[in-house]
Amino acid sequence: MLIVRNRIKSALRGWFEARGFTEVEAAALQVSPGNEAHLHAFSTEAIGSSGTRTPLHLHTSPEFACKKLLAAGETRIFDFARVWRNRERGALHHPEFTLLEWYRTEEPYETLMQDCAAILALAAETAGTDSFRFRSHSADPFAEPERVTVAEAFHRDAGIDLLATVDANGSTDRDALARAAVTASIRVAGDDTWADVFSRVMVERVEPRLGLGRATILCEYPISKAALARPKPDDPRVAERFELYACGVELANAFGELTDPVEQRRRFEAEMDEKARVYGERYPVDEDFLAALDSMPPASGSALGFDRLVMLAAGAQRVEQVLWTPLAETP
Repeated sequence: MLIVRNRIKSALRGWFEARGFTEVEAAALQVSPGNEAHLHAFSTEAIGSSGTRTPLHLHTSPEFACKKLLAAGETRIFDFARVWRNRERGALHHPEFTLLEWYRTEEPYETLMQDCAAILALAAETAGTDSFRFRSHSADPFAEPERVTVAEAFHRDAGIDLLATVDANGSTDRDALARAAVTASIRVAGDDTWADVFSRVMVERVEPRLGLGRATILCEYPISKAALARPKPDDPRVAERFELYACGVELANAFGELTDPVEQRRRFEAEMDEKARVYGERYPVDEDFLAALDSMPPASGSALGFDRLVMLAAGAQRVEQVLWTPLAETP
């Protein structure tokens, strides 16, 4: 399985380079590890020669650094980035893992959907398999992925009209979604927010049906569930965001990138307010990143869980099976 990992990485590196991409290496230590409410970082500090102490964090994604490179003039880049996320451990989670991130300037996010389909096929071909498998599920990595919007999935799998609970300005109606969820026999707690109910429907009804038989591209997330993505031009209630699933496993998360620094700051502050409410902590905003957005060209980017891709291609059942030196699990 580890040799298969190496072969897939080599094949993907060649695939990107053949298409004019430049491989980059984003620094792991960052001022901000990311500003999503439910992502948890590993934190440290830099001690200067005079003894001054500066808080730093291991990044949860190379996204901020990669977008700074786009603002500096790069047009097509990719990074096999080592990243760290705390409070995450399980068959599909490890505190240190590899994200394959790639970005295209001046290209629509639909192009990334084509990239994802090609990457699945290349990984399977390199591993010498015609089927991805995880637990009792399988998917044909050579089949064209199905494409379904989040609203379509909510209607299909739970009978819920999701967009009826989202206004044109992106605000959400918690009570309307809660009532619809209860009607669909989904438990709702009294203190659940709209986002909590959304996540419960996703986990209980939608995600178990994704990527079965062939991969699924789940697209057009409500704008409040896409903090770094731009709104769709024809419907501001939803964003240019999609996730790639195979065998019920989330593999990739992609955006048509938001480049409005004022709106990005507003979204980051909202996310950190929610983090403070739930976890009692918040991370700083990377001011250099927000400044870079002013000169960043239109772009699309995707983050793919490389370890999970290898798992499916190699037939592994736990992520540790495809890591060279996994960290021992702590109680």
